[in-house]
Amino acid sequence: MKQIAWAIKRFLQDRFSLSEDRGEEQVIIESIRRDANFRGTNVWTLIFAIFIASIGLNVNSTAVIIGAMLISPLMGPIMAIGLSIGINDFELLKKGAKNLLIAAGISIATSSLYFLVTPLHEASSELLARTNPTVWDVFIAFLGGLAGIVAGTRREKSNVIPGVAIATALMPPLCTAGFGLATGQWLYFLGALYLFFINSLFICLATLLIVKRLRFHKVEFTSPEREKRVSRYILIIVTLTILPSIYLAYRIVQKTIFEENARKYVHAEFHFPKTQVVTRNYIFDGNQRTIELLLVGYPLEDWQIDSLRSRLPEYNLQDARLVVHQGLDAKQKIDLSAIKASVLEEVYANGQKSDSIEQRRPPEAIELLGELKALYPSITTYALSEAVFNRADTTVQDTLTLFVGRFSAPVSAVQKQQLAAWLKQRTQSDSVKIIVE
Repeated sequence: MKQIAWAIKRFLQDRFSLSEDRGEEQVIIESIRRDANFRGTNVWTLIFAIFIASIGLNVNSTAVIIGAMLISPLMGPIMAIGLSIGINDFELLKKGAKNLLIAAGISIATSSLYFLVTPLHEASSELLARTNPTVWDVFIAFLGGLAGIVAGTRREKSNVIPGVAIATALMPPLCTAGFGLATGQWLYFLGALYLFFINSLFICLATLLIVKRLRFHKVEFTSPEREKRVSRYILIIVTLTILPSIYLAYRIVQKTIFEENARKYVHAEFHFPKTQVVTRNYIFDGNQRTIELLLVGYPLEDWQIDSLRSRLPEYNLQDARLVVHQGLDAKQKIDLSAIKASVLEEVYANGQKSDSIEQRRPPEAIELLGELKALYPSITTYALSEAVFNRADTTVQDTLTLFVGRFSAPVSAVQKQQLAAWLKQRTQSDSVKIIVE
């Protein structure tokens, strides 16, 4: 048993070892120290990258934003701070912190300048995504930081660092903060800065842990009490950073569950032959959850709406409020574009049901097949559908049921009249037009 445990231990140590391909400690430290500098080329590169990222956020282009993140040199000072805490190099800590603040200030100023002069002031989805950080951003930053520092300690450099820059997204939050500053939207500004702080802090923390795991030599001696105090400060800062993001993540999960349940409820319950839902609005505001619908067509009766409300608990929506706009109330909120979208959605959905001719037949055509054959044995083919006839002299349109039939024997005028009368009664149509080929 001991031999098996020893073999497993050896296998895990060999498979997950961080010592393989590890670079020289001094070379690694010098490389990170060099990347922490922010002057000359790095400053101009950062400014150009910020402009590119701001344009990408402004026009909602993910590809442009990714390109800007690949150019950005922001990772250097952040990894330098984590390394300096791990090796007790307080000079490097001051240098990294100073350069990070300078880089953040330049980034916010540059993006603010862009958003002040751009004619596009609408907040895109890419911008909004950087204003509400959650605990998932914590995980991404921490795991990305681990990948970045592990790659940075290897002799052979790989494409991990650019990937980390994309995953942790350091630059877009600073651009979003610039947008919030330029447009006076302080919630955007504070939310984006919080996301940047999360990313920076957990990349630092990941760097610190890997440096300690690799047992880098410390620059100066510190007493155990001082080391414990530093560790306590780090724990407090990390905890205070994580707590708001956990709450925000919880809110997002709750909102997603509510919207999914609301969609299922509306899709399953609001099926009426002469009433159509044209707009749906699912509002999640704290403990207040509202399903707001706009209906066109025949108004629903009060008892129908009460019945619909009673079925909310079946979809875990017992705390939700159902608001239905219809009739005169609907006219105040009517949106023609929403109606067009709803109609097109309905047409597309019906068109996708089947590609076969048999399934595309009107229900009446399928049901009447046997009856027509019994009444008119000479019938060979027919078509039955509703048709709109446009008058040439006016703009009036006539809607009627059109029957086109082909018979193997001649059909008299009396038989056509009898067929029209029978079809009118059978299909419950106001008027029927018969065409015999």
